Amino acid sequence: MHKLVVLYPPPPDPEAFRTYYTETHLPLAAKLPNLRAYRYSFNVAAPAGDSPYFCIFEADYDDAAAMGESMGSEQGQAVGADVPNYAPPGVVMIHYEVTEGA
Repeated sequence: MHKLVVLYPPPPDPEAFRTYYTETHLPLAAKLPNLRAYRYSFNVAAPAGDSPYFCIFEADYDDAAAMGESMGSEQGQAVGADVPNYAPPGVVMIHYEVTEGA
């Protein structure tokens, strides 16, 4: 499995972010081709002190090629273009192959 993670810094208006994210952005993301599953949370905590992130999004793909195809698709481009409509600067995106532990 391959995972895409998006980390969002605290927005100036948390309620406006939540509303736009759940009502507009997530429905766009749900239509990404090759997407196996996704999860998100607004309850992002740090082990000590305040978390530098307000929201996290995780997307599961079969492999890196499936993710790349998804993100390069017309729908993937629309999802990426939508981010500035609700998120403050400083969004972090990472992806990686998931390795299972013992």
